[in-house]
Amino acid sequence: MNRLMELLHDSGATLVVESRGEVMTFTCRGVKDLFELYTNHRELLQGARVADKVTGAGAAALMALGGVAEYHTDVISEKALSLLDRAGVAGMAEKVVPYIINRAGTGQCPLESLIGDIDNLEEIYDVIVGFMDSLRP
Repeated sequence: MNRLMELLHDSGATLVVESRGEVMTFTCRGVKDLFELYTNHRELLQGARVADKVTGAGAAALMALGGVAEYHTDVISEKALSLLDRAGVAGMAEKVVPYIINRAGTGQCPLESLIGDIDNLEEIYDVIVGFMDSLRP
């Protein structure tokens, strides 16, 4: 995982996924890349190792639903950590925070706020779908 974290930081990527012997880097913010992988290429998440900069509840749910085997992240929210632990996804975080802060730094990440106290991964996925749909023009 150290190699994936080094690549994450050195390449300017926001997400690195190692799957089936291939390493892929992604640069979108938020959950967009994980959402696209889960929606369109779910097989790439099955058994994958993931390095992430910031892991909120939405990203954690997508990792768990996708069958990610292991993760390493710079920052993770308490909710995300709980979701991954309950799903049996191994991993580590450099820092655990109560919640992910929004990009403006003025409050909670909007997706984590929408997820709230929902613990069911399928229900969280439905929230993520609605959130992603709301971002489309």
